[in-house]
Amino acid sequence: MESIVAGQRAANVDEFAELALGVDVELFTGPAGPESLADRAARLGAAQDILAVLRREAPELAAYAERLLKSALAVLPAARRVVGAGRGTVGLGVAA
Repeated sequence: MESIVAGQRAANVDEFAELALGVDVELFTGPAGPESLADRAARLGAAQDILAVLRREAPELAAYAERLLKSALAVLPAARRVVGAGRGTVGLGVAA
């Protein structure tokens, strides 16, 4: 069975979610391959900005995106996870 959304053919489940929901899965989960710390920080910053908009405009999509983000962050090594000061968000850096 083919997965077609708005006339576009989805190659996989992630692409289907992006086409159907308008949520870029890779933005919240990270790329399949290696990612530099600078790229990861930029991607997570953009994800947080998009989450803020989704929370206001599309709470259901925000919940989906948050689950993606949390599942991806759960697999990071503990030394690379740092809780952001005062924001309650998870960022990256070297744990002290």
